Amino acid sequence: MRLCLYQPEIAGNVGAVMRLGACMGVPVDLIEPMGFEWDDKRVRRTAMDYVDHVEVIRHASFRAFRAAVAGRLILFTTKGSLSPYKFEFAEDDILMFGRESAGVPSQVAEQSDARLRIPIRGQVRSFNLATSAALALGEALRQTQRLPA
Repeated sequence: MRLCLYQPEIAGNVGAVMRLGACMGVPVDLIEPMGFEWDDKRVRRTAMDYVDHVEVIRHASFRAFRAAVAGRLILFTTKGSLSPYKFEFAEDDILMFGRESAGVPSQVAEQSDARLRIPIRGQVRSFNLATSAALALGEALRQTQRLPA
């Protein structure tokens, strides 16, 4: 299983997702361009010492990402119709999350194998990116019996 962020815009969210990947033993793929300058100081500040415990792979484009990484692409989107709690995850799934401001373009969404929406109250728009990733990954690992001991 993998976490993937499509053109993330906020360094703090990337750091939180990297920390999540470190804690759960899941690699993190980042599809560029990102909305901030990537440098060791900034990454270490956002991911703290967890950066040494997670595999992070940066991809120049979505096309480069798909050429390098195999597995079902599971897109988490506010436009999804199926709940992750009613979806059957597989061990090699890639859990993808779009840009904080705009999600993913339609051509990326069309290449996903499933589009899931985390259920929330109707009065609010969406979760924070890192919160969504944590909820999604927790459910996917629980279903596949891969939660850390």
